[in-house]
Amino acid sequence: MIFRMSFLAILSLAACKPVDTGGSSRPESSREFPLAARAVSAVAGTQFSTETARDEAGEAEMVMDWAGIEPGSTVADIGAGEGYYTVRLAKRVGPKGRVLAQDINRDALRRLGERIARERFDNVAIKEGAIDDPRLPAGSFDRIFLVHMYHEVTEPYAFLWRLEPALAKGGQVIVVDRDRPTNQHGIPPKLLFCEFEAVGFHLKGYSERLDVGGYFARFESSGERPDPGKIKACQSKN
Repeated sequence: MIFRMSFLAILSLAACKPVDTGGSSRPESSREFPLAARAVSAVAGTQFSTETARDEAGEAEMVMDWAGIEPGSTVADIGAGEGYYTVRLAKRVGPKGRVLAQDINRDALRRLGERIARERFDNVAIKEGAIDDPRLPAGSFDRIFLVHMYHEVTEPYAFLWRLEPALAKGGQVIVVDRDRPTNQHGIPPKLLFCEFEAVGFHLKGYSERLDVGGYFARFESSGERPDPGKIKACQSKN
């Protein structure tokens, strides 16, 4: 199922407050889900590294090849930031493909919208998400990218549970991250696997890539999401 998007459509959504360790400021929409039993990295700048340096390392091409991105694919780039992956995905999927760039940072979305217009990508749309819900159209995506951002998700169980319906048949979630404590802008792979499995995903592939300073993982849905109240939080050592 291919979703329909209007060029540079940015939805105005209410801002959500970040959670605290006691859970008193959790969004009401998250409270039926368990609180993450781990530290959460503070939100970093929207520019992870220089695009030139990342291109010299071959990062995006490597990830897109590994993820099986082809012309005509429909892809979501969650935590799109300044659009490093967004524009490269747009080039890869071509005019018959679609890319939805999503972020919770409105300033980043504004700058990305200006870039998309300037570089004339008419196969990209932009959408604002929430900390516990990517707000993606159901049954729409062949691949959903979470690049160097999952460790900043304060409500991982609600977020992943609401992300799952957006996958098309055979769709996959692609995670790029670092094997570091979750309060140091990374997440240990075993903890990542556990959190995805807790909401009904299966690990389908994993690759350590020291040449780009991290690892790649891909997940598919089992097709059965657990009741939010029955999800068990994974335990972390940090």
